[in-house]
Amino acid sequence: MSLWVASKIAYKALRSYKVRSILTTIGIIIGVAAVITMMALTQGAKLMIEENLTGLGGNSLIVNAGKRARSGTTLNLNKEKPLMASDADAIRGLSIVKHVSEIIDTAEQIASGNMNWFTTIVGVSQEFTYINDWFPERGSFFNDEDVKNAELVCVIGTTVASKLFGNQDPTGKIIRLGGFSYRVIGVMSPIGQTPSGEDQDDLVIIPYTTVQKRIMGISYIENISVSVNSTEDVPIAQEQITQILRDRRKIADDLEDDFYVNTQLVHIERIFTVSKIMTILLGSIASISLVVGGIGIMNIMLVSVKERTREIGIRMAVGAKQWDILIQFMIEAVLLSVVGGFIGIILGILGSIISSSFTNWPSVVSATSIILSFCFAAIVGIFFGIYPARKASQLDPIESLRYG
Repeated sequence: MSLWVASKIAYKALRSYKVRSILTTIGIIIGVAAVITMMALTQGAKLMIEENLTGLGGNSLIVNAGKRARSGTTLNLNKEKPLMASDADAIRGLSIVKHVSEIIDTAEQIASGNMNWFTTIVGVSQEFTYINDWFPERGSFFNDEDVKNAELVCVIGTTVASKLFGNQDPTGKIIRLGGFSYRVIGVMSPIGQTPSGEDQDDLVIIPYTTVQKRIMGISYIENISVSVNSTEDVPIAQEQITQILRDRRKIADDLEDDFYVNTQLVHIERIFTVSKIMTILLGSIASISLVVGGIGIMNIMLVSVKERTREIGIRMAVGAKQWDILIQFMIEAVLLSVVGGFIGIILGILGSIISSSFTNWPSVVSATSIILSFCFAAIVGIFFGIYPARKASQLDPIESLRYG
């Protein structure tokens, strides 16, 4: 008997027991839908984590002068070999690098009118905003010409704006800093506190050249902030930056670096590892429903074999072989799994969309999760259909007709 004929017979048999067939597939439907929904939500969580890490510096590096101990502290800071703006320019020449900003920070007393405030002064280049994905809420950021000319302009955080100007718009106002008057050209958008409680909005940002010439009287910079296109580029950029700085600083091959390149790679890898474990764990838990569904298929098929004993005996009496009976019942089991798989896929996609809309949690339904769920459902049908199919094919035709 051909597979096509066996499939038609199996289909007619399942149609004869519609309610039972539907109930049998429920376990598979729930299992496939659960697997797809769980994997979609975990993939969405991973995507959200990647975006947040990028916003928090996941695709950035910081170059510092000095040697770094295992504890993370800086040792033997070499004042004779600080970082220079020319080092930042050399790093800008790397094709893998997207943005570079020189960084100098200090703390100073600032004033406006009869109000004054002690705050952090950060000297940067115009690319600082792109590296940190942090832009002015009002006004604008200074440009390349302001940096080149060491202009007396500044952009302030919302805390400084509140302390000095209250509810007034600070743009265009003047603040006094280190004996010079600076024009406020923008106010940064608020970002709140760090996990340690530091107020990140309590700062004044000015061109790093202005800090060098007007405030600190130095020619070097304290560190260099670098960004690349994605977190995957960070290790390559770290290696290239290290090599170019070693060449510029003429460090012999047998000597350690007198600088270090700091990244968030360790934290990123840990988070992604946890995300991967959660994906596997949730997928495994959801897969239990598929196994339960497979057991349900086996039980129902065993009941079906018992109820259809006479039918099997008649078929074998008129010439059907054990192989034909085996194939027919196997096809019935696989059809139940496949149909349940299709319905489960549709419900899983709908469940992912609904869950995402209610929780504002992104969901990503991948082709991989759909294919894996469907294939697993088919394998479950085959695995749990073997035993009932073998039982049916091994029935004695005479005994089947006598007791069926």
